[in-house]
Amino acid sequence: MLDAHHGPARRASPGRVLTFILAGGRGERLEPLTRDRSKPAVPFGGSYRIIDFTLSNCLNAGLRQIFLLTQYKSQSLVRHVTQGWDLFSGELGEYITTIPPQLRIGTDWYRGTADAVFQNLYTVEHEKPELILILSGDHVYRMNYGEMIRDHLSRKADATLAVVPIPAADASRFGVVAADEQHWVRGFREKPKDVSPSEPDVLANMGVYLFNTNVLAEALCSDARRDDSSHDFGHDVLPALVEGGARVLVHRYRDPSDSHQPYWRDIGTLDAYFEANMDLVAVTPQFNLYESVWPVRSAPSQAPPAKFVFAGGEQGRIGQALDSLVSTGVIVSGGHVERSILGPGCRINSWSRVTDSILMDGVEVGRHAVVERAIVDKGARIAPQTRVSAKDLAADGRFRVTDSGIVVVPRGAVVG
Repeated sequence: MLDAHHGPARRASPGRVLTFILAGGRGERLEPLTRDRSKPAVPFGGSYRIIDFTLSNCLNAGLRQIFLLTQYKSQSLVRHVTQGWDLFSGELGEYITTIPPQLRIGTDWYRGTADAVFQNLYTVEHEKPELILILSGDHVYRMNYGEMIRDHLSRKADATLAVVPIPAADASRFGVVAADEQHWVRGFREKPKDVSPSEPDVLANMGVYLFNTNVLAEALCSDARRDDSSHDFGHDVLPALVEGGARVLVHRYRDPSDSHQPYWRDIGTLDAYFEANMDLVAVTPQFNLYESVWPVRSAPSQAPPAKFVFAGGEQGRIGQALDSLVSTGVIVSGGHVERSILGPGCRINSWSRVTDSILMDGVEVGRHAVVERAIVDKGARIAPQTRVSAKDLAADGRFRVTDSGIVVVPRGAVVG
């Protein structure tokens, strides 16, 4: 196994940093969107997948040695990464490699975030990195990991985790980190219920971790021997390091563009998914996809430009989209779209109306149909003169309605 010496780290270049992206979660709370795909592969913002934001952060930060750990329903994710991210040079030592569970150590699949990396320590031994960066593949944010690496090295930390301030009222949804004035971690609380909304902002764990390689190897081996562990970085590994006296640092997240308040979203539920998408359509969005400072890339779409037809025709037949994101290959044929996101190849037919909704690739909305506050998965068909809303479809067991009143139409469904 790796040397467990805890001496001070040498100054690392990005080439000495190995990145693991955890992309194997089931995403049960995102059903039916995760019925046929893993959570990181869920479409987002019209032209992207959720995984694209973490991968873009790595690319922009110059981190090009990446292992993508997959598990459940991974085919869609693997295909997307193969088609959209085949841009690293093997001759220069760059790669992005997907690794499914290989049962090298035992007969278990990945039992948690820490166990996923533990089962792949052989790759660490082969690559011999100085630092290991652990990322989640299901968060939406921009972050320059290079700043975190420099912070970690300058403070001679054993481990560093990224945090973002959140209102105390939201503390029960996240892991909360307590730190002293020098930014060293002093404790963790997982989804605490006793935080008063009137308290100041708290620090939420973002699921972005940086370790000295020797420290991580020793911590993972120790965690693997514990029968009472859930084998999770936030629940088990990092608290054990703090309790054992390791130097665990917090790094306050900052948006690389400096133009907005820090934006980070954990896409854990359908309502969170809907809200994060809707953040994109505002006139001045909290998360601006059009920033040139830290671009987000994805698999290219081979489709013609979006098209809007019928300008003031019979009986108000006007093809238009307002305060919306419209992807390539979309045809708005005499319908009205407002505050919505249309994925590639959607067709909105005459006299139909789509408001406050997310339509994924290839959705067709028939004439005189109405879609309100809905998430419509790929290839679904909304028949003419059909209404799609929580009120209209709540009694139909085929469709899920969230706590906030968002109706979800599954992939390939026919409504009406």
